Amino acid sequence: MKQHARTIDTDLAIIGSGLAGVAASIFSLRRNITTAQTGNTGALAYTTGYLDLLGSLKGDTGTGISDPWRGLRRLRETEPFHPLARIAEDDIRASFVEFITYLSECGITYGQPGDKNLDALTPAGTLKKTLSVPATMQAGVDAFARKAQCTVIDFKGLKGFSSRQIVANLKTDWPQLRSERITFPDIEQGEIYPEVLARALEVPANRAKLADAVKVVLAEAEVVGMPAIFGIHEPDKVMADLQDRIGRPIFEIPTMPPSVPGIRLRELFEQVLPQKGLTLIPQQKVLSVDLQPKMIQLDLKDNYGPIHINSRAVILASGRFISGGLEAHMDGIIEPLLGLPVTQPASRELWYRQQYMDKRGHGIHRTGIEVDEQFRPLDREGKVVHHGLFGAGILLGHQDWIRGRCGAGIAIATAYKAVQAVLSFLQPPPA
Repeated sequence: MKQHARTIDTDLAIIGSGLAGVAASIFSLRRNITTAQTGNTGALAYTTGYLDLLGSLKGDTGTGISDPWRGLRRLRETEPFHPLARIAEDDIRASFVEFITYLSECGITYGQPGDKNLDALTPAGTLKKTLSVPATMQAGVDAFARKAQCTVIDFKGLKGFSSRQIVANLKTDWPQLRSERITFPDIEQGEIYPEVLARALEVPANRAKLADAVKVVLAEAEVVGMPAIFGIHEPDKVMADLQDRIGRPIFEIPTMPPSVPGIRLRELFEQVLPQKGLTLIPQQKVLSVDLQPKMIQLDLKDNYGPIHINSRAVILASGRFISGGLEAHMDGIIEPLLGLPVTQPASRELWYRQQYMDKRGHGIHRTGIEVDEQFRPLDREGKVVHHGLFGAGILLGHQDWIRGRCGAGIAIATAYKAVQAVLSFLQPPPA
């Protein structure tokens, strides 16, 4: 049977469906820009749900920074080509507020970003500096800050999350923290997974049974922590009902990936944003890009045949190595889709230092493409590749988002600036 090509005409096409791509789609929809998007959303499930802005700077002793805004001012002095150093503080604040507000309107409430980083719990029982956490996790931040009497609960058969490990690692800083392990009601199998538990708790009867089991082991606890399992959809409502049944404040702690908070974001993107007007071609990679003078054509293919996207503007948010935005070869690192030049160490021998845990980091983690002040990719001569092509996210060079604890900040802020630039390109001011 012959497959017929489908053509999509749009104002903006977004390549990539990680956090930067999701943020770009949200910002474009809010500006009534007709948008189509493609990419694999798998990486979203590996996020913790925390939205970091800047948690560490070069030379930090390992404790992280408490004031990310002051940190950004230092970053502009020490790393002027870092993507966050090239964005005004007001724009970064606006990008976070707009992104968080939209997520909250769609059913995943986040705390509004403040002037200080929060100390958020990790599944290993360490602390992470982050700017904003989901509402389902806020009570944990507050409980640690005041060192409240707290019980962390895990479940028999649940892998990748140990309340005993969390207590062991935090007992010095949080003396009144204790652990308990219980059986999740009506689940008898040997191994259980957070996503299964989260979907089970969307049923009120299961929440009632879990609340009864939790109350048995609480003793004098003022607050209760659990792995992130408070439902996939409408987690705030699930938490509120479970909290009411238990009778004490409760909070989530992220599990090892893939995590429920990441799955929530992925399902919001795949299910809610198309209802808001996004044209989504899910789980498909762009095969080729044709940069024409007044239009950019993307070619891809799904089970129903070829797809041609004709777009006035494109945001490239394809990530780095895991998602295929960059590829490492014996003779260097390339950007495979458009052949954009990649800033990288002079030789392969300089990709990594001798010690894996070297505090200075590794050269390969700062690779990426170059962009101008409008976040348009540049060629080897420093010229704009195409005035309708823009870049966003960790594909951009001169940053080590892992060590800097700034992955979400780069994704959200650069997507915001790229969409602003797209809007100016599509609607230039009158002469």
